[in-house]
Amino acid sequence: MRGYDGLPGEDHNDDIISDTASPTEATVVDSSEDIQVLIRQAVVHVITRKCGLSEYFDLFDKAAILSRGEVPVDQIPNITHAELQALTLETDRKWRQPKALYFTILVCSIGAIEQGWAQASMNGANLYFPNEFGIGSSSFKDTLLVGLINSAIYLSTALVGAWLSEPLNRRFGRRGAVFAGALLCLVFNVASSLSRTWPQLLVFRTVVGIGLGISASTVSILAAECAPPSIRGGLAVSWQMWVAFGVFAGFLANVAFFNFGELTWRLQLVAPALPAIPLTVLIWQCPESPAWLMKNLRYKEAFESLCRLRNSKLQAAREVYIAYHSIETFKDQPKEKMSFGRQFIDLYSVPRIRRATLASFSVMISQQLCGINIISFYSSSIFLGAGFSRYGALIATVLFGLVNFLGAFPAIWTMDTLGRRTLLLLTLPLMALAMFCAGLTFSIPANNPAHFALLVILIYVFCALYSPEMGPVPNSYSAEVFPRFHRELGMALAVATTNFWAAVLSLTFPRLETALGSQGAFILYAFLNLVAFILVFLFVPETRQKTLEQLDDVFSIRTRTFARYQVCEYAPWWLRRYVLRQDVDEPKPLRSRVLQEEEEHRRLLSRRRGDRD
Repeated sequence: MRGYDGLPGEDHNDDIISDTASPTEATVVDSSEDIQVLIRQAVVHVITRKCGLSEYFDLFDKAAILSRGEVPVDQIPNITHAELQALTLETDRKWRQPKALYFTILVCSIGAIEQGWAQASMNGANLYFPNEFGIGSSSFKDTLLVGLINSAIYLSTALVGAWLSEPLNRRFGRRGAVFAGALLCLVFNVASSLSRTWPQLLVFRTVVGIGLGISASTVSILAAECAPPSIRGGLAVSWQMWVAFGVFAGFLANVAFFNFGELTWRLQLVAPALPAIPLTVLIWQCPESPAWLMKNLRYKEAFESLCRLRNSKLQAAREVYIAYHSIETFKDQPKEKMSFGRQFIDLYSVPRIRRATLASFSVMISQQLCGINIISFYSSSIFLGAGFSRYGALIATVLFGLVNFLGAFPAIWTMDTLGRRTLLLLTLPLMALAMFCAGLTFSIPANNPAHFALLVILIYVFCALYSPEMGPVPNSYSAEVFPRFHRELGMALAVATTNFWAAVLSLTFPRLETALGSQGAFILYAFLNLVAFILVFLFVPETRQKTLEQLDDVFSIRTRTFARYQVCEYAPWWLRRYVLRQDVDEPKPLRSRVLQEEEEHRRLLSRRRGDRD
């Protein structure tokens, strides 16, 4: 067997680049090297036999050499031009990927559109349904009920939907979980539009939230597990980008149904069912997550899935080979399936997982602290209160949604170049400034045209800063930081965190605005942006350009060590370099320093043992 013959539709050239004879056929020139080759081939034989892939022995032998970096790529025995070209594309043209990968990301994006549209539909409906149900006054009870209905999908996502995703993923896989979430959203978005009382609307919106929680907890993981490391961040951006598009589509629908009388808010609430229809059908055309299949020891199916998602079978074999070692050799797989409770305890008790949990929590709560969802939920009401007409408030909200969508595009490239952490640290102070200035505009009399212009401009500036950074990073980051056997539950916790606090903000903002006024509320959120900056600075390590297995090294560093390095070394260097404009050397990377300290510690212990002996 000579290996992979290239992809259908490609310019095939299967001439062997390196015709080096396989080690078993070569003349033995170095016994130690020959032994290493025999050991490698024995390991490959065991792996292919256990995985049911014995017919691909030669391919996995090349994958073993490739993963170990034993020789230059073009000197791997029996490697073909097609395989070499595919490996070259990993760095030279990393966005050239199979159609199946982009189709999977597209289907995941439909789930994101569903999420954003369901959120935005209430933005317009808020102008109508409270009066129809007799809860439109400014009394404490009525404002609380309106806030509760608005926050229902977030509360149910946080308390039920996100946690249901773990057993659904375990039993039915990523595709099955997404299907279940989409089906719930389809049925109960329609039911919401048929509500006759506010309790009915509250119940139906609650069930919609359960469906959204299942989908949101699963879709980002599916995208992260299918994407190659070099573009995982850029592809994972699709979640937030298409959530933003869903918000924009929802705002457009709100305007489109503006003059439909008593049916207005009902049409606005049924519209989010539209993206759920193709999602329930197309999700079954996507490959199942290779990582989920390998976690369940279904290596052959995982290999077949990866063959659809990668440019060559050699790349697919390499990923299976590496994952097998991660699961089997390094004991990443528990001897028996862990219970839900045991996994949950591990999120806080196992040091490596606890650090990932803290980092994920920090970015997820920061997304809510920045205040974007207050504008997303209540922008129509905010603009109406600032003196806009109802129609004008809806138009201004549509433009807000458009800015939010278009602003996400730069993150496709910056997520894997600048990195997740850097993007957040660069923009959170600017977002705080934009929110603070927006709050100050309420000091300008409402009849002054400057009041309208400045408020709208600053809200749009805030949104433009949020969209390529604070918007896409939290979901993408949380989907990748947890180890394989805790990824579903870790992501469920992340989604529960952000939705719980979204519910709190949605529930409390009407009363907060009444107590502090719009100006006070905006200034409060400006301060909370700075709190978010501190959380990211102290507790969120960088993850760009790392494979999911390499992130174990990133989170092997103690939180205290990481935070001390940021405060005592990185921050002083940054201030001296970029504020005082001094020519100073960049501090040594923390990971290198930790490895050096560990090596010195081992040498010291060895020396002490020698002295005792």
